[in-house]
Parts: sequence; C-alpha cells; structure tokens
Amino acid sequence: MTPKTFLENFGHMAGTPGAVKRLRELILQLAVQGKLVPQDPNDEPASELLKKIMEEKARLVREGKIRVPKPLPPIKPEEVPFEVPEGWEWVLLGNMGELINGDRSKNYPNRNEYVDSGVPWINTGHIDPDGSLNMGRMNFITWEKFDSLRSGKIYPGDLVYCLRGTIGKTAMVDPLKEGAIASSLMIIRPYRPYVQRFLYQYLTSSLGRSQIFRFDNGSAQPNLSANSVRSYFFPLPPFEEQRRIVERVDQLMALCDRLEERETEVSTTHQALTRSALHALTTADGPHTFQTAWCRIRDHFDPLFITPESVKALRQTILQLAVQGKLVPQDPSDEPASVLLKKIAVEKARLVREGKIRKSEPLPPIKPEEVPFEVPKGWELVRYETLFYLISPGKNKVKTSIINDTGAVPVIDQGQTFISGYIDDPDLAISIPGPVIVFGDHTCNIKYVDFDFVAGADGIKILRPLSLDERFFYMLTRSISIENRGYGRHYSRLLSNLATIPPLAEQRRIVSRVDQLMALCDRLEGQLRQAQTEGAQLMEAAVHHLSAA
Repeated sequence: MTPKTFLENFGHMAGTPGAVKRLRELILQLAVQGKLVPQDPNDEPASELLKKIMEEKARLVREGKIRVPKPLPPIKPEEVPFEVPEGWEWVLLGNMGELINGDRSKNYPNRNEYVDSGVPWINTGHIDPDGSLNMGRMNFITWEKFDSLRSGKIYPGDLVYCLRGTIGKTAMVDPLKEGAIASSLMIIRPYRPYVQRFLYQYLTSSLGRSQIFRFDNGSAQPNLSANSVRSYFFPLPPFEEQRRIVERVDQLMALCDRLEERETEVSTTHQALTRSALHALTTADGPHTFQTAWCRIRDHFDPLFITPESVKALRQTILQLAVQGKLVPQDPSDEPASVLLKKIAVEKARLVREGKIRKSEPLPPIKPEEVPFEVPKGWELVRYETLFYLISPGKNKVKTSIINDTGAVPVIDQGQTFISGYIDDPDLAISIPGPVIVFGDHTCNIKYVDFDFVAGADGIKILRPLSLDERFFYMLTRSISIENRGYGRHYSRLLSNLATIPPLAEQRRIVSRVDQLMALCDRLEGQLRQAQTEGAQLMEAAVHHLSAA
C-alpha cells in the first residue's frame, strides 16, 4: 500500500473512532519522513540550504543581532531516528535558528498588570490545536511593560514552543507582529525565512514529539530547557521540497477538516433521527400510534442503532416503555396494583411498630396536572418515596485507603465500578433482608445488590423496596431521569418523582421482557466494539506499513 492508495481508500476506515485524528498524525509522519511527495533530483540539496543557513547565522553574529551560539556536537550515524531520502540532511535544531527564552527578570508581568488591550502576552493556554494563537483568550500588557522586558519578544515568522506543562505545544505567531511570551514558552526563530512551516509540521508530528522523551525529566511537573530543544534532531529537506510538502499537508489537512465536518453532520442527523423514532414510541397515545412508531423502528433497526450513544438511548427507551405499560400486554386476571399498595402500607406499618423505620409524614395527593401520561388499567400512580425504606449504612463505612483488590467482603460505593474492592472484616458488613438498590447521591449511579456488603466512604443511599419485585423496582429507578449536577446531592431530586406501579404478576413479566431486550442491546454493543476494534486494527496496520516502508 502506498500513501496515495491509502488516502484514496481512507473512507472505508473513517467511521472508526479517532480515525481522522490518526489520519492527521499519519499525514505529518509521512511528511517529515519524506514519503508524502516525490523527491525531485533537480532540487538543490539540503546541504546547500544548510550552508545558506550557516551564512545567515554568521551575518547576524557579525552585525551584532545575535550572540555567538555555543557549538553543537555533530550527529553520529547511529543517533538518527530514521533514514531520510537522498538530498535531505539531519541537523540539530539549534543550528536552524535562534532559541529564545521569555523574560524572567523582575519586570515579568503579574496578573494584576494585565490590561484589556495592548501588547499580546502569550502563554501556553493561548495555543490552539491547529497551531494558531487564540486571540479571544489572549492576555495583554501595556506598551510600557512590554518595553521593560529584556527578552521573549516575538517577530513575524517566529514559532512559540511550550517548555513546561503541556510540553511540545507549538504555534506560529503569524499574523501577530508584536507580543511577548510567558516563561513557560520559548521562541524558535529560524535563521532562514520560510523554513518555519515545515519546522512546525515536524515539531507537531509524532516523530517530532518523540524528541521530547530524550530530555523529559519524568517529574510530576515535566519541563524542558532551551538547551535540550537545541539538541533536537531535525530532518531538513531541500527548500523546494519543503514548499511542496507544506502545500500537500495543507491540502490533506483541509480534507481532514471536511471529513470531520461530514462526521459531525452525519452524527447530528443520525442522533436526531434516533431520538425522533424513540420519542414517537414513548409518546404514542394509543395502540395504533404505538404500532406505527414501532414498525418504523423495526424496518430501520440496523441503520438506527449503529453507535454506542444510540444503543444507550435504546436502553433508556426500553425502561421508559416498561414503566408506561407498553412493553408487555396487561392481563385482567392479575391482582390490581391497588391491592399491592395496601400490602405496602401494611408492611411499612409493621416496620414502624418494630422500630426499624420512623413513621413518615403523609405525602400530598397527586394533582391532575402532575400526571405524566395515562396509566394502564390495574396500575397505580404514586410518589416514588412510598415504595421503599432506607437501610442505614451505620458507622461501618470504610475509607478508600483500607480497600483491597481481594478479600472476604465486597465494598459497594457510589462509583461507576460495581464493586470497588474488598475488605477482610465481616463484622463491618451490612446484612440486607433482600435485594436493595444502592443510589449514588453525588454520582446518580444505580446498583442492584443482592448480597451483604460494606458501604464505601460517603454518599450512598440504600433503598429496600416494599412488597415489589426487586428487579422491577431497580428498572423503575433506572427509568427516572435526574439532571446530574456534578458532585452535588441528588437524592432529594430522586424522591420528587412519581412512579407507576403495575400488578405484581405484570412486574415479573416486564422484568423478563426487559432482560431479553437488554441482552439484545448487549449484543449490539458487542458488535459495535468488534467493528470498531477491527477498524482500528486495520488503520494501525496500514499506518505501520506506510511508516515502515
């Protein structure tokens, strides 16, 4: 496979997550290896360009515009990262231009010296992924402060390069003509004009970024020095080939932009179609309308559910249909839910008498305007908090520091992982009378737990359903939509919801049907993961083949 045939056939892999990002990386990698455009034997070789660069550096020294830089050692043949094409040269970056630190004297601007407009004061956060400087986030200093700085002032054609924090972030300063850099950055000023575009492409390529690891100190706050960057290996092509490479990279990056725009457009359209189809199911106001909505989904099932997000939406729709009574047919011989509510009241009264729970205040009746939809015959609409009681975790909550990967008793907390770990002390376990729902007050994570466990840290509510099928109560809880407000409390918002209760026999039929449909969703997600894995493997194989060719 050649770069040309790869690019012609990239559309087959473009649907793989991250494929366009990987394509951008490959374009830069091929560019700086000399594999993106053909070499022209008529080009003046890079050795001649290097002579001109050295002459320009000597002129700047003679005119007192730059200091005499420290000599750099020659590159040994065994040091070069890869073989470059004929006519190219390996050089050290310090021989290509001047590397300038920002001013670190007492005149360094403080935040309280920033002004609304003036001279741009550039830091790492102003560098956008496309290598431009974001003027919308730019800080400014006064001309007086700018004039007081002794170094770190940019010129047109400069590059800025990050030495601390997000090491290696790079930007071209054009079209800025004036400005200064913070101490986290360094200016790279090529001795020869027009070299900066190819230099930028190299520094932002995977091969250019690999130079960082030769000098990164590996600390918690990684940083480089200008002297380290001077010793970067840089593959220098002939000048005319640089121009062809830069032009071709620009063309291909524009293609990537179009691919990403198309992906976004297709994804937005697909999400809208999926939401519309599923919404028609949950809002259907009669058997005929529901059947029409279902037939539309059934006839277009494969193209509708082709992303993890669409399958997630399908799961939530299944739960919504379950609690609306639209998933299984009603049976008039079932004991109605009104009888079940009486049993719930009796059970709650018993628990109060036994001192296991406190007597709660009567809840207000449900107003007609609160009713979200017409519930099926034999069902009841109640306030969610009437359906369970809380089990206190007591003082047996454990800290993360004593949780192990193995042990006698599982630890359940409000995190995404079902079991967060284990401890060895069974005396700390909560002995549950039956399956419970663990609700994450901060995270909104919902877990069905049918074994004794230890409560991890803080923030969980343990809900024990009253006279309901426990699995149905779990599905009912998951069907409730709660706006996630970050690390705030959400339990009170859960309690504020209404809940539909079917007859107990129908609850069990619903659970069985939901299990079947969730298994279908599991298979869909498995197929999606496999397709994405195969696409990623194909992409990586092609990239490896091209890179090694």
